[in-house]
Amino acid sequence: MTDPTPVYLCLLLAAFGVGAWFYGQGQAVRLRLAEGRVPHSRSPFHGALCAAASVLVGSVVFVVGWTGLSASIADRVLWAVGMIGSMALTALLVGRRAGPAFRARVHAERLMRAALLAVASLGLVVTFAIILTLLIEALLFFGEVSVLEFLFGTQWSPQTALREDQTGQSGVFGSLPVFSGTLLITAIALVVATPIGLMIAVYLSEYASRRQRGIVKPVVEVLAGIPPVVYGFFALLTVGPLIRELAAGLGLSVPAQSALAAGLVMGLMILPLISSLSDDVLSAVPQSLRDGSLALGATPSETVRGVVVPRALPGLAGAVLLATSRAIGETMIVVMAAGRAADLTANPLDTVTTVTVQIVALVTGDQVFDSAKTRAAFALGLVLFALTLLLNIAALLIVRRVRERFRDA
Repeated sequence: MTDPTPVYLCLLLAAFGVGAWFYGQGQAVRLRLAEGRVPHSRSPFHGALCAAASVLVGSVVFVVGWTGLSASIADRVLWAVGMIGSMALTALLVGRRAGPAFRARVHAERLMRAALLAVASLGLVVTFAIILTLLIEALLFFGEVSVLEFLFGTQWSPQTALREDQTGQSGVFGSLPVFSGTLLITAIALVVATPIGLMIAVYLSEYASRRQRGIVKPVVEVLAGIPPVVYGFFALLTVGPLIRELAAGLGLSVPAQSALAAGLVMGLMILPLISSLSDDVLSAVPQSLRDGSLALGATPSETVRGVVVPRALPGLAGAVLLATSRAIGETMIVVMAAGRAADLTANPLDTVTTVTVQIVALVTGDQVFDSAKTRAAFALGLVLFALTLLLNIAALLIVRRVRERFRDA
């Protein structure tokens, strides 16, 4: 059973921080009235500084107790008493300085700047930790499997024996079929969602009236609230059989699960993401640019094509890239609509698999994380991360070049 003591202490830490805020503010008001002077800082700054200092000291004691004390009752009591006592002492020391001459506002602003810097640095730390985790496990995998075999192999069959007393295959780890399936489904989804989403965004931002916008935009955004599993059922029970019947009418034998079915439904899923973000980007273009273009004799469509879209291109590219990442990371639709067959094919009517599906299959179930089979998931994640990074860099370069041409014009 999980020990609930840390949860209770966190709640106590937050409650004591609130109490320290009221104590510091009250001290500032009392000392100001007693001395009758105009204070340097308002009382909320004194309260915020008192609360921040006490919570910071209490957090340090909390972390030290979490890592250094045992689970005995005496240690828990010592942990709680030490945290409460240190917070109370800190609040008293800071509160005693809450006089009119104390520059609490300056210290509070510095503390806020440090807190914001720490939060902003958190993203870098998390990114570095993710890369380091993937890199360590991937290097262990590449110690067992050749990098060239993994990157350029055309067969993917990661089944291996988990223990010495088991019989199993030696495993074939050619990732080209996995990545080709990912790119194929993502490409189909983007071909469907990008033009439709951009056209919806252009209509909403440039042509629709306020009443039409109030109807169309919520209807489109309803699609974003549908769970992926529902899209998977729709692809499996409706889109896949429909494609099979249409292909049968043309004399083709097509399975109910295919890359085309998964790509079409995935495009429908990411459509509101592209349209909503693109609409916000297009609406942010200054109206003066549109007025100037129309005053020079350009038609509304020429204004959209020659002024609004080029100016909004960085934001539009960001919307498409975000939708691309969403499509690459989707798993449920692929499992239900495209299958798990790792075939190297460019035919959208065949069954394929994707990186995320294989990662889920490799790390779930009765697995041990010291075999080539499970470490292959980290290698897939590392290569996918590198490909996504290269895609973002290429998109940024293209957007920068287009932006320079727009400025020169």
